[in-house]
Amino acid sequence: MTDTADATYVRACALSELEEDLPKRVELGGTPVSVVLTQDEVFAIYDICSHANVSLSEGEVEDCQIECWLHGSTFDLRTGKPSGMPATRPVPVYPVKIEGDDVFVSLTQES
Repeated sequence: MTDTADATYVRACALSELEEDLPKRVELGGTPVSVVLTQDEVFAIYDICSHANVSLSEGEVEDCQIECWLHGSTFDLRTGKPSGMPATRPVPVYPVKIEGDDVFVSLTQES
């Protein structure tokens, strides 16, 4: 989770709506985002697999990795980098901040 001073955050969902290791798909300004609570942290990652163009939020989460349900590619929730084939291109990850029970995401990519 990175709080970027010049980023514009939008409310994605309530923290209470998130279940451990169960991705939640949200649309933010027309951008599909998967919001994931895992290991006591909340992550936001672009919801479309860079290999097969399917929703990552339909996959499983384990050890800060999200798996694409179609071909088994895995992506690091912290960096978006693929950690399992066949995907070779990363997907964007987004800064997250929590205020009370609200989860806010900025569509500004982390570097």
